[in-house]
Amino acid sequence: MNARDDHAPSAASRPQLIADTALRLLAERGMRGLTHRAVDEAAGLPQGSTSNLARTRAALLEAAVGRLAEREAAVLTPDELPRPQRDRPSGAETGAGPGAGAAAGAAAGGAKVPALAEALSLALHRYLTHHRELLLARYELALEATRRPALREVYDRAGRAFREPVVAMLAAAGSAAPERHALSVVAWCDGVLFSCTAGQFHAAVPTRAALRTSCAELLAGMLPGAGASRGGTGVAGE
Repeated sequence: MNARDDHAPSAASRPQLIADTALRLLAERGMRGLTHRAVDEAAGLPQGSTSNLARTRAALLEAAVGRLAEREAAVLTPDELPRPQRDRPSGAETGAGPGAGAAAGAAAGGAKVPALAEALSLALHRYLTHHRELLLARYELALEATRRPALREVYDRAGRAFREPVVAMLAAAGSAAPERHALSVVAWCDGVLFSCTAGQFHAAVPTRAALRTSCAELLAGMLPGAGASRGGTGVAGE
């Protein structure tokens, strides 16, 4: 009888190991370096293990996208996101003048900028300091998705899980156009991540304080009453 290998992955963990290894290979070798055999070798699995789980290249790529979404969702936990608050009562509800509701909404928008800026800057800094591998793998998968309609559908579905919370947070903060503003926020975040990973600013990671200030400046143009908070976020920089 063969001795049991305590380091061999269980049936439950093998799909995760294969997907994680695929992401690592994408980051290290690019799309051309991702093969079933390469995953088996890099993961220390018997030859054919990856093919048994994902018989086609398309299936392997879809598994990688699914695992990427899981790992990116853990970069910032739900407890670290700003908590939506019930809208303040309007002027009519409180008996105040007709402009009171708008003034309260503007004050609420300005008050929420620090929390939003803190959450966004924290996520960006964590990506750039601890999850660069995920970023590189995501860029490879995003480009490949432009050539594979089926992968595009999977990639876009995973992306909605990140875009929709941004829309909700902006709406709760008083944005008059949360969908449009979410596009600007997400595009700005993606631009910072790409520039500091593979673009002109790859040599140095911005500080949390710098990222937080930039986030607050961006949000100041979107949320009512937020301009007053532009000079600072209320949180000391690191």
